[in-house]
Amino acid sequence: MRQLQITEWCHSIICSQVKEGGTYIDATMGNGHDTLFLCQLAGENGEVWAFDIQEQAVRNTESLLARNGYGGRAHLVKDGHENMDRYFAPGTADLICFNFGYLPGGDHRIATKPETSIAAIRKGLDILKSGGMMSLCIYSGGETGFEEKERILEYLRTLSPQRYTVIAQEYYNRGNHPPLPVFIFAG
Repeated sequence: MRQLQITEWCHSIICSQVKEGGTYIDATMGNGHDTLFLCQLAGENGEVWAFDIQEQAVRNTESLLARNGYGGRAHLVKDGHENMDRYFAPGTADLICFNFGYLPGGDHRIATKPETSIAAIRKGLDILKSGGMMSLCIYSGGETGFEEKERILEYLRTLSPQRYTVIAQEYYNRGNHPPLPVFIFAG
């Protein structure tokens, strides 16, 4: 068995839980790899939205989607993930993906922050349908990564076990602060 990167692991869990044709949100667009994955998952009848504050992320994602035959299939929004509730009513999304940290290949000084990330998770949970899921790839390190990781995990511990199942996994034998995959299932 080959070693899976965190995004591959999250994608495999998502595929085991989510059906084609839903509404999917990439809350942290980055270079567009999750957006592309969600377009492939959505099929012809699904809808994909992706958010990022950086113009470079939007351009990179547009280019990736076009190169793979999915140009125009996703709504690419240059806005912070903490504002996704401006675009969706409660209970309308099947899946929301997050990759916290910075844009790979971009300016590492621009990274997700605990305050806006927790606000985005909170709003995302309201947007999720019953039976929906949220995938969080939490990267630590850098200027704010450790603080963000701890604050997100602290917030997730407060979620009602009657409404949500939260599963945090970890790479147990990897050094250098490996990313933490977390899945939230809405009941």
